[in-house]
This record gives sequence, C-alpha cells and structure tokens, in this order.
Amino acid sequence: MNLIDIIGPVMVGPSSSHTAGAVRIGLISRRLLGEPVADAQIYMHGSFAATGKGHGTDRALVAGLLGMQVDDERIPHSFEYAASKNMYFAFHTIELIDAHPNSVKLELVGESGKQLEIIAASVGGGQIQICEIDELTANFAGNYPTLVVHNQDQPGHVMCVTTLLAHRSINIATMQLFRHARGGYAVMVVECDQEIPQDAIDWLRKQEGIIKVTYLSNMTGREASDV
Repeated sequence: MNLIDIIGPVMVGPSSSHTAGAVRIGLISRRLLGEPVADAQIYMHGSFAATGKGHGTDRALVAGLLGMQVDDERIPHSFEYAASKNMYFAFHTIELIDAHPNSVKLELVGESGKQLEIIAASVGGGQIQICEIDELTANFAGNYPTLVVHNQDQPGHVMCVTTLLAHRSINIATMQLFRHARGGYAVMVVECDQEIPQDAIDWLRKQEGIIKVTYLSNMTGREASDV
C-alpha cells in the first residue's frame, strides 16, 4: 500500500474517480495520439454518463485532452480553453459491453489528421485502465513507457520487437498479446522500464507487417500543455 492508496492523489476535485481519473484518461489518450487534439467525440458510459456532469467529468476529460494535469486549477474552465485553441469536442452517451461503470470511449483526431480510438476506465483513486485501442483489447494503466504495436498475426513480429528492445538495453516489465483471429490483425502491448528512443520507434514502423506503432512516453516532469 502506498500514500495514494491511503489519501488519494493531489488533484482538483471533487472526485478522484470521476474527476482526477477522467483527467488522466484524457491526458494519456492525448499522449498516445502524439499530437494536440483537434476533434474529440466523447462517449460516456455508466456512472460517467449518469453523474459525470455533476462531478465535472466532462470538463476533466477535456482538460486532460488539452494536456492539463490532475492538479491544474484551470480544469473547471477547460471548455473555454479548448475553444481558445480551436479544439472541437462533443459529448454523447453509450452502452459499452462488459465495461467498468466509470468508462469512456474517445474518438480523437489530431491536428495533422491522425486518428485514435480509445476505451478507458477510471478504476478508483485517480488510477485508470486503457481497455481498448483502435478496437483491439489492451490492458495497461499508463504508469510505464508503453509500446503498442499493431501488426499482422505472422511469425517473427514478437521477436522483432523483443530483439529491438534487447539491443537498446530496454527491459520489458510486462508484455501482452492480443489478436482478432489466427493470421489476422494482432496487437502487442509492451510496458518497459526505460524510455524507447524515437529512432527505434521509427525503425519499427518501417518493418514489413507492422501496421501501426503507438508509443506512450513516461518522461519524468510535467509535460507542456496546449494552454
């Protein structure tokens, strides 16, 4: 048990699950997109949909998408900041199958036109779980540098990734493999103990059978926001 388990995160409230967790979902999704968000379609499920407005979940999600941290005093005014940055957003309700009550689906478009679809849940105490990326299962919290590789389900891709990381002296903390069907579309989610250099990610993107590579950096320090 750590301090967060006992007293919760330092945050702008009122709720660690509905506010701080929502900020983190938005922030991690923005970092996975890899660029400022131009358009966000936000689909709230369960308790997020029923009580989210009262808890500020809507403003918290937008704040995270703008790059704000959970303790940013500007969170209650995130809609105004989004408008000043020409970030369009819209809220909807959705029923997700077998989803945590505090779940949201995000359909994001970046400034360059890059697209990303995320389903994530706020699981309590400000902690989150990324459940799906681009309609494929995922299961990570964003606490480690994380590599998400979409590839054809063919021999050699796992070895390609693990060999690359070994050559860069990067230790794997966890590794998960998912696929739609044998020989079809697959995804690797690799949490690492060290950051992965950009040139290594660029090399991986060029390999045959690799469809998409998404990287979540976990650099220490506060990253710059858009506002």
